[in-house]
Amino acid sequence: MAQNSRPSDTENTPTTGRNSGLTRRNYVQSIAAVATAATTLGVAGTATGQTDYELIEANNQTITIGSGETWENKLIDMTTGQDIIVTAHGEDWTVRNVGFTGENTSGSGSATFGISDSGGSSTIENVYLGDGSDDRNGSSSGHGQTAFWVDPDHAGHIDFQNVNIQGFADNAIYASAPGNAGGGTVHIDRCFAANCYVSHFRLATAGSKVTNSSVYINEEGYQGRGIWAWAPGTIEVDNCQLEMNGQNVAIDAGANGNPTDVVVTDTDYDEQAGVGENAGSTVQLGDEVGTDPSAFIPDGTPTSAEEAAAGDAN
Repeated sequence: MAQNSRPSDTENTPTTGRNSGLTRRNYVQSIAAVATAATTLGVAGTATGQTDYELIEANNQTITIGSGETWENKLIDMTTGQDIIVTAHGEDWTVRNVGFTGENTSGSGSATFGISDSGGSSTIENVYLGDGSDDRNGSSSGHGQTAFWVDPDHAGHIDFQNVNIQGFADNAIYASAPGNAGGGTVHIDRCFAANCYVSHFRLATAGSKVTNSSVYINEEGYQGRGIWAWAPGTIEVDNCQLEMNGQNVAIDAGANGNPTDVVVTDTDYDEQAGVGENAGSTVQLGDEVGTDPSAFIPDGTPTSAEEAAAGDAN
């Protein structure tokens, strides 16, 4: 399936609180004072000049990454008002040190990344998608722009490490489709997602997990689920902070009449947003699970596009 031909979400998705006026990323209060390095757009390199990166202007192009390839140190200029799609398929590929500067206002409704691994292990690390998208949708499916779409044929493993996604009109990491097909696993670790619609981290296959990561929602952004687990599961959640501010559901299990299981440990979630157990699903709240979340950007996760492209957060 093409990465920008996502199936519609047949599970009812709450729409209350979706704010079409979101134009910039929103940070949690605890990280609002983080200083981000400013680099003049169009100049390759960091403020120190120690690491070079390539500037790419979005021009409705598709970039293709194949088996064994590494795509790294790229600064993508989204202020052109056009789209860019990055596809990575095959096995054992790497996407590293990539930052997108400017909101995606193309209105295409595509997925910025369409990815899968056919049987090996691939990695996405140190990526910044914190400037989000507007809410227009030129696609026949979905609700607008998705950050990462994992193809149903994904049969290997993908690690997401130190990825920052904010303000997308559709899912931040949409990785549930392999649950009905390829069966590949996904591990989201030390990532931050905020103010995205539908869901922030969406998984389905046994062995897939979210660890050491945070989800944040406030009144100014899109308000999707924190973690959405689909069949067959089991999905693991460990050492996460899900600060929903009463919006949507913090951990939602099951969809379209199909049950799944979620095991949660050492995690805080928003009690008002709560836990959803649908179609016979279970959410097992284990050791050190509380209801006083405080979302944060994990160490090593970039807070600007330039920082990501230069690899300065590593």
